[in-house]
Amino acid sequence: MSDNIDAHGKLEEEPFDYQITKDKRVLLYYEGKLIKTLSGKNASKFISQIDGVNWKEEQLILAKATGNFKRGNERDGKKKQ
Repeated sequence: MSDNIDAHGKLEEEPFDYQITKDKRVLLYYEGKLIKTLSGKNASKFISQIDGVNWKEEQLILAKATGNFKRGNERDGKKKQ
């Protein structure tokens, strides 16, 4: 994995988490809040991708799965003076 994918170190904080339910749905969390639920083929694909990866790869997979993956062109909301 390329280090410039997380150039600002946001994934170091491990903001993403997930839970697999008994019925094989996947609940995706960002900073403790449920933001997306995967089911069916999407859940199966996610589970196979996440199995056995290290924490940093896990965070990247979660970021991509949630759609909350910064591309570098978003504004941070701060006014520049």
